[in-house]
Amino acid sequence: MCDEHTADDNEAYLTGVSRRQFGAMTGAMGLTMLLPAPANAAVIKGRDVSITTPDGKADAYFVAPATGKHPGVLIWPDIMGLRPAFRQMADRLAQSGYAVLVVNQFYRSTKAPFLKPGESYDQPEVKSRIAPFRAALTAEGTVRDAKAFATFIDAQPQTDRKRGMASTGYCMGGPMVLRTAAAVPSRIRAGATFHGGGFVTDKPDSPHLLIPQTKAQYLIAIAANDDARAPTEKDTLRTAFAAAKLPAEVEVYAGTMHGWCPPDSKVYNPVQADKAWARMLALFDKALV
Repeated sequence: MCDEHTADDNEAYLTGVSRRQFGAMTGAMGLTMLLPAPANAAVIKGRDVSITTPDGKADAYFVAPATGKHPGVLIWPDIMGLRPAFRQMADRLAQSGYAVLVVNQFYRSTKAPFLKPGESYDQPEVKSRIAPFRAALTAEGTVRDAKAFATFIDAQPQTDRKRGMASTGYCMGGPMVLRTAAAVPSRIRAGATFHGGGFVTDKPDSPHLLIPQTKAQYLIAIAANDDARAPTEKDTLRTAFAAAKLPAEVEVYAGTMHGWCPPDSKVYNPVQADKAWARMLALFDKALV
């Protein structure tokens, strides 16, 4: 989960990187903002959209292949919200044949993007700015949003409603995937989370307790430093998935730091990010039938 602990972990990691390594990482991050297109990439068409929810108007980005009908995917961004990196990730997924909606989960408080170039969650002023956005986003609100977003995806002519829908989530978006799958079990057939956290709590609405209410198959890709701070969470998730008889690939990605998947992250790990992306596509190919 993206909090002061993982932010400190990431800062310590970056501090330990040599000047030459840091220069190489920074250069790589700039280059990888242009994510590689898949083989036989579809021609895509995207647009900004506004979605009516019970709580207001959510701004979002919808993109899909320019022709045909395709399985829908709902993306919940990390704590830094809908921004160019997530638009590019949505484009890349659409090029593989999916109708993709990536949302501003903080629409109750602000429109996206709300960060300026160079800003990130590890900066105290950014963290304090985001705190009230986060506080306004409750579990109940996420459920209402999930239903509205799934309905929007299904209403698009590019969406194949005969095939299952998927949801993915990054950082704080991880638990939102489980809430989405429980809120719309008739549609969500695949859930993929990346460096998520807060799946297992001692509260009655803990996300892991929703697993029996879902009908999806899962990929849970865990950052190594998140696992070090919550080493039993993966085991609790595996037990819950097994008890519900739901296929789930729960893996700690060696050498990764919290936030390793978005290409604009300071700790972006292109090799492990591509591995996680490939495992997600394999899941979708199997589950979204």
